[in-house]
Amino acid sequence: MKDSKTLIETLTHSKIYQDYERAFSEATGLPVALRPVESWQLPHHGKRSENPFCALVAQKSRSCAACLQVQQKLSESATHEAQSVTCQLGLCDTAVPVRTGDRLIGFLQTGQVFCRKPTEAQFNRMVKLLVTEWGFEVDQSTLREAYFSTRVLNSRQHESVVKLLAIFSQHLSMISNQVVVQQENAEPPVIARAKQFINEHQTEELSLGQVAKAVNMSTFYFCKMFKKITGINFTDYLSRVRIEKAKNLLLNRNLRISEIAYEVGFQSLTHFNRVFKKITGQSPTQYRGQLAQA
Repeated sequence: MKDSKTLIETLTHSKIYQDYERAFSEATGLPVALRPVESWQLPHHGKRSENPFCALVAQKSRSCAACLQVQQKLSESATHEAQSVTCQLGLCDTAVPVRTGDRLIGFLQTGQVFCRKPTEAQFNRMVKLLVTEWGFEVDQSTLREAYFSTRVLNSRQHESVVKLLAIFSQHLSMISNQVVVQQENAEPPVIARAKQFINEHQTEELSLGQVAKAVNMSTFYFCKMFKKITGINFTDYLSRVRIEKAKNLLLNRNLRISEIAYEVGFQSLTHFNRVFKKITGQSPTQYRGQLAQA
């Protein structure tokens, strides 16, 4: 499972996937995400073309839980072919499996659409669920505008969108096989173990010596080998791992930047801000602001 998650992360950062994600969203107006099989994050939150209604609803923990239940249903049903699930609020999400051989490694997912034009009766039921049962507080005119501006796909349009995802899923399967071979040939097992250890302990005060000890190597030799294989030193690699986690946490506007800094393992906000800007070219505040405009 960890190998699959790492492979999905590698594919997500590949140029071919990022080009496809951009083209798909611009052509269809819909979000798309490549996610691992086990995922406890909302796949479209903060993404390009996220549905404004879903973005509003995602602010409430009860609604987040309902969305995660949809992800779970898709994970269970879309193991061999595309499947669609309609959430409690009436919106449809679709997942297409991405496989390497017989192994399921993740899903291409899109959605946040209606399959039929919503009615006033549906809107009233949705409001009752949000307000009465989930304790959601929002201006109803804002909610109405977002709800009725949600994209509606007829059956033919929906089939075409799913077909696009299925074709790209096959392409990703071929690429993933190449990535697996390249990783196995290019990266010694000891470096793979070191990376895994770093990922598992990145929130702690982690030293080069601790990692070297975890993989049974001397600090001096491990330092030289790590730099040779990865192209960067241990400190820079650890910083990049922490910044990637911080970028995901910045999607959650309920978290303060100072909280995120300590959550990912930095011991001071100043250091976090400096490293974040060095790696991304933006401050955490600027990066979060850019997400809001996307």
